[in-house]
Amino acid sequence: MIRFSVFYPAKEGQTFNLEYYKNTHMPLAGKLLEPVRYEVDKGLSGGAPGSPAPFVAACHFYFESLEYFGARISVHRPALQADMVNYTTIEPIVQISEIV
Repeated sequence: MIRFSVFYPAKEGQTFNLEYYKNTHMPLAGKLLEPVRYEVDKGLSGGAPGSPAPFVAACHFYFESLEYFGARISVHRPALQADMVNYTTIEPIVQISEIV
């Protein structure tokens, strides 16, 4: 199983519209990428309750194989990136992981 994660670092002066992200962008991404499932995280705190969260949000997509993910993202990345202006000014950090 492959997990594709996108993290949005908390940065002063940057914006992130969580409602648009979870209600519009993520359903679009789910439709285009066709993952096994996906999740959206809202950052609450860092290593201790009450400390600032290092990320305002993150998402995680799960795929059966790296090949399937690669085929889907190569076709749909431009559309998904174009929609970013509608919910954030943050440059995301991405990671592809194998769930072991």
